Amino acid sequence: MFRKSKKTILIKRISIWILYLFSGYVLYTKESNLYSLLINFTKIIYPLSIFWLQIRIKRKSNFLPIDSSMSSSQLWFNILPILASLLAVIFSITNLFLYLLEILISY
Repeated sequence: MFRKSKKTILIKRISIWILYLFSGYVLYTKESNLYSLLINFTKIIYPLSIFWLQIRIKRKSNFLPIDSSMSSSQLWFNILPILASLLAVIFSITNLFLYLLEILISY
């Protein structure tokens, strides 16, 4: 039973990475479907978000490391990369779905 759950976790992770990398491919090579400001932001943050996610997964640490003893500058230092990466994920996947929807409608 434990092996099966490891396999499903592996399949889920691979499918999420394939979706995210394919959305990056569409983001950089195809015509965008979102506002140019959002696309420019996503093109800048997208590579950084991949590295940030890899570091978080490799360390197996919390995605939102917040402690009650932190100062406000430390909180912002921890929260801003998370928010930027989350927005990059949302915008790139939205752009991918809009691109796929445009392809389906045109056929």
